[in-house]
Amino acid sequence: MITLAVDCMGGDHGPPVTLAACRKFLDRHADARLLLVGLPDSLRAFAHERAAVVPATEVVTMDDPIEVALRKKKDSSMRVAIQQVKDGAAAAAVSAGNTGALMAIARYLLKTLEGIDRPAIATQLPNAKGAATTVLDLGANVDCTAEHLLQFAVMGSALVSVLQGGEPTVGLLNIGEEAIKGSDTIKKAGELLRSAANSGDLRFQGNVEGNDIFKGTVDIVVCDGFVGNVALKASEGVAAMIVDGLKQEFARNIFTKLAAIVAYPVLRALMKRMDYRRYNGAALLGLRGLVFKSHGSADALAFEQALNRAYDAARNKLLDRVRAQIAHAAPLLLPVEPLESGAAAMTRS
Repeated sequence: MITLAVDCMGGDHGPPVTLAACRKFLDRHADARLLLVGLPDSLRAFAHERAAVVPATEVVTMDDPIEVALRKKKDSSMRVAIQQVKDGAAAAAVSAGNTGALMAIARYLLKTLEGIDRPAIATQLPNAKGAATTVLDLGANVDCTAEHLLQFAVMGSALVSVLQGGEPTVGLLNIGEEAIKGSDTIKKAGELLRSAANSGDLRFQGNVEGNDIFKGTVDIVVCDGFVGNVALKASEGVAAMIVDGLKQEFARNIFTKLAAIVAYPVLRALMKRMDYRRYNGAALLGLRGLVFKSHGSADALAFEQALNRAYDAARNKLLDRVRAQIAHAAPLLLPVEPLESGAAAMTRS
């Protein structure tokens, strides 16, 4: 039985969305159990033989500063959910709450794995091959050293190998494919990644550009949190614009409606491929426990997908895989001088 702790109060919608997703998730996973964390009055109506309510008296809002969430709201649903992972009561925690607060609390309670300086946020973006490209970091670390980018690549490789199987390929996001391009940090990161490839720690394919994320050129794209978050938000905006544009165009008149009927199977497949709800659920990698972040505006379908990702990670022992890959790459993962923390700059998504 795989147990997940769910912050039922987090996100823009709270229990109406999270509880609906939890029920669907339990119906589809007979070997799963949920710890529903939140205000008892908000969760009382939910009844399921494989679900238990864990009370919390406070809620971290989407606008709460990290300091408030970390030091003042010590009985928040977010913190109590992560505490279940620390105590061994749950294999993973899932929340749609404030991203910065979630990372800060998770890092404070769970600590980072040996050999990792900075946890990273990793998620998938749909690509032209009908699959998805994993991108990290997506906002946890604005300023990164070359060593940090190497650590992200090692952790991302462990994540994708567990969730998708095989030995994933890695690309370093840059302004061009040539090794001589980019900042000094990017050039050094390229050197470290090539060394890691030579030692068998990962499959580094070289530099990639932004459009390679959506072409599916590589399985994993590594970048700093500032660039990754911009890429994520821009891609979500473009996908929404295309889908909305198609709907409006085919509702315009009788001729376009007839065309829509004929083309419906193709259009439905396209919109499904571009539906970001199917890719919801970002992993907070580098911690001594599994934590997954759902988009704050997620509906029940999207939040269920975040639960699915946490379930898959726990069932496939992602944490053990990350530890093993870090241990193998230990000679390359030397301690680095800490930069200014990126926690304060984390986005609230």
